[in-house]
Amino acid sequence: MKTTIEMPDKTLRRAQNLAADKGITLTELVTEAVEDKLRRSTTRSESGEPSWMKLYGAFAKSEEMRVETRQIQKIIDEEFERIDAEDWR
Repeated sequence: MKTTIEMPDKTLRRAQNLAADKGITLTELVTEAVEDKLRRSTTRSESGEPSWMKLYGAFAKSEEMRVETRQIQKIIDEEFERIDAEDWR
């Protein structure tokens, strides 16, 4: 199928150069780019997050992670309280 698209001249020149460097046509490059974008959009959850965030998000929401985060923040706060303002002048 044929279609017409508009893009900035600079983007078109960069795309043409990249296609030439890869030894493919501009049509093949644009097709690859669109297919890649479509593939990545289908690997997102219903919330719009990338699929890898499913695992991370579950970990970050766990009670164990929240407790650990609070402990780390407490240590950081205690260390900052020990800083003498005179040392920074």
